[in-house]
Formats: sequence, C-alpha cells, structure tokens
Amino acid sequence: MESYFLVLDCGATSLRAVAVGSKGQILSIASFPNVPRPQPGCENCLVWDIDEIWGKFQQAIRKVTSEVQGKVEAVTITTFGADGAPVKKDGTLTYPVISWQCTRTTGWTNKIGRYIRPRDIFRVTGYQIIPFNTLLKLLWLRENASEALDQADAFMMMPGLLSFRLCGEMSFDYPSASTTMTVDIQSRKWSERLLSLAGLDESFFPRMVKSGEVIGWVNALSEQDTGILRGTPVIATGHDTQFAIIGSMAHPDEMVLSSGTWEIAAIRISEYRDSERAFETGMLTEFDAEEGNWNPQMLMIAGGVIEWVRRNFFSEIKDRTDIYQLMIESALLVDPGAGEVVLVPSFMPSGPNKPFSTQGTILGLGLTTDRSQLIRAALEGLSYQLKQAVKAFQEAFAFEPQGVRVVGGGSKNHLWNQIRADVLNLPIITTSCQEATVLGATLFSMVGSGFTRNLAEAKQQIEITTEIWEPGNKREIYDELYERYEQIPGLLSDYYRKM
Repeated sequence: MESYFLVLDCGATSLRAVAVGSKGQILSIASFPNVPRPQPGCENCLVWDIDEIWGKFQQAIRKVTSEVQGKVEAVTITTFGADGAPVKKDGTLTYPVISWQCTRTTGWTNKIGRYIRPRDIFRVTGYQIIPFNTLLKLLWLRENASEALDQADAFMMMPGLLSFRLCGEMSFDYPSASTTMTVDIQSRKWSERLLSLAGLDESFFPRMVKSGEVIGWVNALSEQDTGILRGTPVIATGHDTQFAIIGSMAHPDEMVLSSGTWEIAAIRISEYRDSERAFETGMLTEFDAEEGNWNPQMLMIAGGVIEWVRRNFFSEIKDRTDIYQLMIESALLVDPGAGEVVLVPSFMPSGPNKPFSTQGTILGLGLTTDRSQLIRAALEGLSYQLKQAVKAFQEAFAFEPQGVRVVGGGSKNHLWNQIRADVLNLPIITTSCQEATVLGATLFSMVGSGFTRNLAEAKQQIEITTEIWEPGNKREIYDELYERYEQIPGLLSDYYRKM
C-alpha cells in the first residue's frame, strides 16, 4: 500500500485537496469554489470566511482520502500571499481575513508616503506599494478597528491560519512573511520601523518556519474533522508563487513564468542587492522557498487580456468548449505583426510599462481589421511585455536567462509559446506536470516528513517530461517589431499622465 502526500491548495477562485504520489503523479483531486464574502457593516469590503474555507477543505480531504488507498505521509498548505488576520491564542479571529481583492486599503497607498518614502520601503522590504499589502491592512485596522489588534495575541497569514486548524500550532512561513511588506528582505527579520507604523513589534508574530519544517502534527480534533490520522506531520510551505517556481523543475539559469490570468515572471538568485532599476520597473522580491535564495519577480496581466479579446471579439462563440483552439486557429491565419495592429497589454497598473503610466492600447486599426489580427496582436503584445521583463531582470540583477520555463494555464497555448520563443530568442520549456505549485509543495513535504533527505533527492523521485519550443525563422521579423514596440509606452506616456 503506497504512501502519498496531501496538498491543500487555497486559491482565489477554488480550493483543492490534492493527493500526490511519491513520483509526483496526481492520484486524486477534490475541488470546491472559493470566493471572498461581503463583510456585514462595511460597505464594499471583502473578507475570506475562514470557517467556510476550512469546512470545504474537510469535505475535499475526505473525498480524496476515500479515493486513494495508502498512508498520508504528510499534509501541507499553499495559498496566496498578503492576506492574514489577528488571532487569540486559541486561534479565534479578532477580525476577519481582509481579502486582497478588497479596496478598503487603497487610500493608504498614498498616505503611507507621509511616514516613509516608497523607495525606502523597497530598499528594506524589496516590495512595491500595492493596495493589498499586509502592512496597509494593519494600518487600516489600527485606524479603523484598533481593538482587533489590541485584543489579539498574534497575527497569522492564511497558511498559518489553516495549518493551525490541523495541528493547533501557530506559525509564520518565510515565503508568506516576505509578502507582508514588513520584513527586511536581506536580514530575514521583522522591520522594527515598518511595524511601528501600525503600533506593533515582532512579538506580535508567531515563530517563523522554513519551507519543509514540521509545524506540528495532526491533532485529535483535526483527525475527527478530516480523517487524517493523528500524528501526521504538518509541513510548512505557504505562498503559492515560490512553490510553483520549485515545482517547475527549472534549471538555475532559466526564468520561470507562471502564466494564468496574471503572469509572474521570476528568477532565483543566491545574493540579493537593492536595485534602482528593479524599483523603477515595478519589480518586487520575495524569499525563495530554499533558504539563501531570493525571487525577484514582475507581476503582469496576461491571460486576462486574452479573456478580454474572447469576450469582446469572439462573443458569439465565447462559451464553446473549444473556444481557445478556435482563437489560436484564427491567429494562425495572420502573419507576424498582425497586419500592423499593435496591442499594448497594460490593462492593469503593473508590469514593465507601469513607469510610463501607460494603459491598454490598440494601435493600427482600420476598416478591414478583423478579430484574427486582434488575437494575434494580443499574443504578440504579451510576448513583447515578457521581453521587457527579461531585459529588466538583466539590467537589475545581471541575470541572463538561457530559457524560460512556463507553468500554468498559459503554458498550454502552443502558438503563444512559439511567439514567446521567437520574440525572446530563447527556448520556451513546458513540462508534463500541470500542477507546479502542488508539486513544489510535495517536494518540501517529502523532505520535511523524512521521506527523502533533501530537496535534490526529492526531485530525483519525480517523473515528468518536457517540451521545448525553439526560436524559429520568424525571430528576425520579431526583432524589428519589438524595436518599434519598445518605443510606444514612452510615446504614450504624456497622453496618459494628463488623463
């Protein structure tokens, strides 16, 4: 009877219990929808209902374990960053978990500059000011619900809140800590200066745990709730981005692109230094899942642009199950350059065009322009955006990628992969594993449970294949097209800054 690992993955739209075998194979998945809830008495406020989430996880766990024969070697939790809540010693929340989708902290993105310059925040934490930053939520709580902080004994992020339900031990994983904008990115310690803005200090936070560390063991109450045997180790993983990077199985000289509605382009470096160029281009840096490494990242809208094209230009067939294949076939009818149509994919204020204040823009429209050109232009514009990110990494950290490892839903689009390869003049690599975050968390669970001695040994257990898209004969055409594209954000900046 083979043993397996249980990964609880809490996403912004769904939560899943996933059983993973010792070779990385997915044995069973149970999924439930997940959405933030309106907070009673707070207009336009969104929170996560932690009891609802835990109740769904209980159902998902029981479904998966009923379908898979064998022993659960370890259980771990991955989820989004930035969100957490103040709690009492028994785990009771003194205030709901404010969702990263909530707009209540938007005002603090400007107000915080009265107390500390954005450049100084970046120098200390490696983080840009984003409305959903944990620090901004703490500042909002201090201003609007100070009693919630005063009555609490600690503050935990989502991975800590959920792992507490399993083992009754408080914890704060390093990858999640680096998303709070309160931790010194170089020393790996809490920033006294930043915490003091909210009237807090490091004593308000539970012990920090490394990826793969045992937080505790499944207790009797959790065994009753989930069916997982008491004494099963609960392993620290945490923020999903870092484990997608590990689970991509990328080589050290490859950039990792986690591609979905958003894209996160990330690299792994063993020595961190503050970078003016990184600040200017909107990068942020978080702790890598492995101690001693860092993950500079750039967040860019991606699949969301493709969805916008689908809804607005393929509306009569947008609900067909083969819609994406039809869109690809449509784009294949058009040569590189999309018939002089150019799409600047700055639909959200992030990514390499953020310094120019550029918004989403389509250039080159004519009376004969059709949707085939628009979907081609979208794929090309997103690939140009990626090349801008690659250049920014080169300038900020002297990182010269020898390839790009793509994971997530955006890795399934073969045409997009080929355009990426041609635009970047780099090989694009995808893997047979469609669950990079889950695989990354499993690898650390193998180490933490003693199933393997170290991460390298755990990776050797995994059986996956890769597919590579090499730059083709369109590369020189795209070199010229990119040179023209690269000038556009600067030319548009004056117009958008005056809006």
